[in-house]
Amino acid sequence: MKKDPVSTATTVGSLRLAGAVMTASGTAGHGDELEAYGPLNELGAVVVKSLSPEPWAGNPAPRLKPLADGMLNSVGLQGPGIPEWIARDLPDLRSRGATVVASIWGRTVEEYAVAGAMLAEADIDAIEVNVSCPNLEDRSTMFAHSPEATFAAVSAVGTAHPRWAKLSPNTSLLVDVAQRAADAGATALTLTNTVLGMAIDIETRRLSLGGGGGGISGPAMHPVAVRSVFEVHKALPTMPLIGVGGVINGVDGIELLMAGASAIQVGTASFAEPRAPWRIQHEMSVWMAKHGVSSVEEIIGAAHGT
Repeated sequence: MKKDPVSTATTVGSLRLAGAVMTASGTAGHGDELEAYGPLNELGAVVVKSLSPEPWAGNPAPRLKPLADGMLNSVGLQGPGIPEWIARDLPDLRSRGATVVASIWGRTVEEYAVAGAMLAEADIDAIEVNVSCPNLEDRSTMFAHSPEATFAAVSAVGTAHPRWAKLSPNTSLLVDVAQRAADAGATALTLTNTVLGMAIDIETRRLSLGGGGGGISGPAMHPVAVRSVFEVHKALPTMPLIGVGGVINGVDGIELLMAGASAIQVGTASFAEPRAPWRIQHEMSVWMAKHGVSSVEEIIGAAHGT
C-alpha cells in the first residue's frame, strides 16, 4: 500500500476514525467482503448493508439498471436479519480491525426499537439508522420525509451506541428532518440516500425493475449530495455530517468536506472498482498535501466562508 503524504483521520461525533472514507451501506456487503482489496482498518469505517430484526428477502429481479452516469437499483434491503449477522459476519469484521457501523431499517417504529435492542450488546462502534424506508404506520411514506416520524424512529433505537441518522434528499423538509433527528439524539447525520427514480423497458412496455421504482446512485446524484450537506451544515453547523452520493474520486470527497461533511462514504463506485474507497482516500490525502492542508478539520465547511 502507498503511504499517504498526510493523514485523513477525522472525528465523527464521539468516534475518532482512521480515515475520512467509509463504505456506504448497501454497497460492501454484510461482512468483510472487501478485505480482499484493501485493509479494512485503514478506512474510516465499514458501514454494512442495512439490517432488519428478521431476515428479509428483498425485491424481485431485476434489481439493477445501468444508467449513463450511475445506476438505478431496487434491491429491497435484502439481509440475513440482525441475530444471524451478529453471529456470522460481525466476528470477521472485528478480526480485520475494522471500525463497524451497523445500518438498520424498519417498517414501523417498533421494528427500529427491536433492532436497537438486538444490537445493544453487540461489539459495534455505531448504528446508522436508515430512516429512508417506508413507514407502514403512515401509509407507506418514508420516515425521513417527516420530521416527527424521524424523531420517533431515531429515539426508538436507544442509546447503547452512537446513532447516525441516514436521511433522504427526496423532501423539501430536509433541514427540519435533520433538526428532529438531532433532537432525538443522533450524534451524526448521513446525507444522503438515493434519489427516487424509475425506468421503463419500451420493448416490453413494462417497468424495468421488479420492485417498480428504485433509487438513483452514482455520479449523477453527486450535486444533490453536495447541496444536501451544504444546506444542513448551514442550518446545524455543530452537527457532524457524513457526505455520500456519487463520489468517484478524491476531488468529489474534498468537495463534500468543504460543503460541511466530517467524513464521506463511497458506494456505487465500489461495484465497478472494489478498491475505490482506498483509492479515493489516497487521492484526498494527495490533494491535501498539494494544497498545504494538514488535517481534514481544516477544510470541513470551508465553502461556507468560516
